[in-house]
Amino acid sequence: MDLDFSEEQEMLREMVRGVCSTSASLESVRALEDDPTGFSPEFWAQLAELDLTGLMIPEEYGGSGMTALEGAVVYEEFGRALAPSPHFVSAVLSAGLILRSGSDAQKQEWLPQIAKGDAIFTTAWLEPKGGFGPKGVRAQATADGDGWVLTGTKWHVPFAAAASKLVVLARTGEGIADVDLFVVDPAAGGVELTQMFSIASDCQYQLQLDSVAVTAADRIGAAGTGWATWDAVLTEGLVFLAAQAIGGAAYALEITVQYAKDREQFDKPLGAFQAISHYLADAATAVNGGRILAYEAAWAISDGRSVDSLAPMAKLFACQTYRNTTAMGEQVFGGVGFTLEYDIQLYFRRAKALQISWLDDNALSERVAVQVLDQPA
Repeated sequence: MDLDFSEEQEMLREMVRGVCSTSASLESVRALEDDPTGFSPEFWAQLAELDLTGLMIPEEYGGSGMTALEGAVVYEEFGRALAPSPHFVSAVLSAGLILRSGSDAQKQEWLPQIAKGDAIFTTAWLEPKGGFGPKGVRAQATADGDGWVLTGTKWHVPFAAAASKLVVLARTGEGIADVDLFVVDPAAGGVELTQMFSIASDCQYQLQLDSVAVTAADRIGAAGTGWATWDAVLTEGLVFLAAQAIGGAAYALEITVQYAKDREQFDKPLGAFQAISHYLADAATAVNGGRILAYEAAWAISDGRSVDSLAPMAKLFACQTYRNTTAMGEQVFGGVGFTLEYDIQLYFRRAKALQISWLDDNALSERVAVQVLDQPA
């Protein structure tokens, strides 16, 4: 096995780390907490200028055509910097949905705009008390001539106020998976956005749909295929979230190790105490293991292999590692670690938010269990 990154991948890592340090510093992360836009337009423009908004979009649509391995490199650096941007919902999820099931006209119209960063798409999936499965999608899409009328409520819609388009999951039939994907203009009549607040102080919105009209051209994919498309794209997206979690965990461990070296108690560094040093050793082991699992899953996507097991495993382990590492960091820092002046609290809060976002531990464990129990021996 060759676990080394290529020269090009290492250059990509350095480039992303550099742009994050200059345009998405932790000072800017603090300044953007609970901001209604949630990201810096200058940072987004730099990502676009460096072709990172089209990183995994095929070249025929104006993208760079990179693989999931390059995507994981980028997301590890995003996680390390806590870089706030709509990249995941726009360039990964929305672009992935259009690539997988969109018509030729939709691909030609929307993918080049996403790749250039000129258009920002976001996804509207979860609903109040709805859960993560297809049964949780209760927003209704009622046929109306050649189009549909959408009615319902969505929660935790990222970066909705800055979005050019919303990709909405809505129910079109009585069957469990009778769900379709619709592209909605946030400026359309009947669309109402209300900012929501989270432990991560990131940018989320409630989306209220009150008889919002969409056309046949606004549906992504054939009738009744929306859930299958969403599930497949989200499953692969979990790999990048795992890489993001490991990036955050690795940096949180770095600053905790440094604090344990610098802070003295009883005339010796904290790290000299066995209880502290063993915590750090366990965290280092978990971070390295999580990184390998995330990159194995990214490699599997790049190689055209199924990640039905690897993707949920990667996010489950990486997010648990991120949460546990930052919690341990808070213990090492002591009470000051919870104060706003210290960076560890930024990572601690975002670790927990990422752990329960998209698919939480229970949902991920269930997916892994299905693969373990249903696969032939």
